[in-house]
Amino acid sequence: MQEEIISIKNEAIAQITAASEISELENIRIAYLGRNGKLTTLIKRIKEVPQNQRVQFGSTLNDAKKTVESLISSQKNSLQNSVREWFDPTIPGIKPKIGHIHLITATIDKISEVFGRIGFERMRYPEVEWDFFAFEALNMPVAHPARDEWETFFVDVPENAKYGKIVLTPHTSNGQVREMLRVKDPPIRMVNIAKCYRRQSDISHSQMFHQFEGLVVDKNISVVNLKGTLDYFAQSFFGKDRKTRLRPYHFQFTEPSFEIDISCGVCKGKGCKVCKAGWLELGGAGMVHPNVLKAGGIDPKKYSGFAFGWGVERVLMMRSGLNVPDLRVLYSPDLRFLTQF
Repeated sequence: MQEEIISIKNEAIAQITAASEISELENIRIAYLGRNGKLTTLIKRIKEVPQNQRVQFGSTLNDAKKTVESLISSQKNSLQNSVREWFDPTIPGIKPKIGHIHLITATIDKISEVFGRIGFERMRYPEVEWDFFAFEALNMPVAHPARDEWETFFVDVPENAKYGKIVLTPHTSNGQVREMLRVKDPPIRMVNIAKCYRRQSDISHSQMFHQFEGLVVDKNISVVNLKGTLDYFAQSFFGKDRKTRLRPYHFQFTEPSFEIDISCGVCKGKGCKVCKAGWLELGGAGMVHPNVLKAGGIDPKKYSGFAFGWGVERVLMMRSGLNVPDLRVLYSPDLRFLTQF
């Protein structure tokens, strides 16, 4: 009889251990500990046990019942915990944080889109450039200050007999003559957006920055076309209430040349601590110099054109509602800054 109790107990333990659902455990409990369960009914057979073995029989039976009860309870808790940790792969997960386009990239996209509406074609020209395209072809004499090593980054390689030294292009104007040579026969409507490099670094300058260059060459192009194009960009990019003005200036590769100002977005041109006189400087522009047209293979007696070159970071920092006190912050990897936009 003792062996039978142990055999039934081991049988129950095996079934409990193999159970994968709580309902199975309940069925096992009934089968072994219920009113007609295998261990319960053994007590009715105590009459078959010799008198001197009945105490031992009762003790073994009680131990078996307690072991089965305890194991069932433990297995239930285990299965209940596993239910709480259960994972359904078909349930939509928690979406991870997704980044966004950087301010400068978004500004470049906007500039491209604005000029694309009026027929400008986005072009890309080298950032590591020959001196010829960066300076010589743009009517800059050898002694021009911009060609000094304190202004421009020169690459330490042998000079080319035709094109001169290699530089990190200081402006996107290097694309002007390259575009003329590519197209050959106007009309030309180009916007060149690229990185530029100059040996300057302060709150309004960075040694690497982005610039966009506009070039239009065709018959009968005048300052009126230049002013209309600049007004269109200013109102499309900054807002319909913004205006531009031309201020006489000098650039070696345009004649006449102008600095372009835009009405202040804070005071609307009335004058405030931000602008002081109602206007903010945007960048340079002018009519393409005849010598530059000649360098590009264009007849200046037949065609004329205008060009402008502005900093991407500058126009970004001048957008209404954007308060960035230091241009260099735009290149910061600090998420406290980047996540604001």
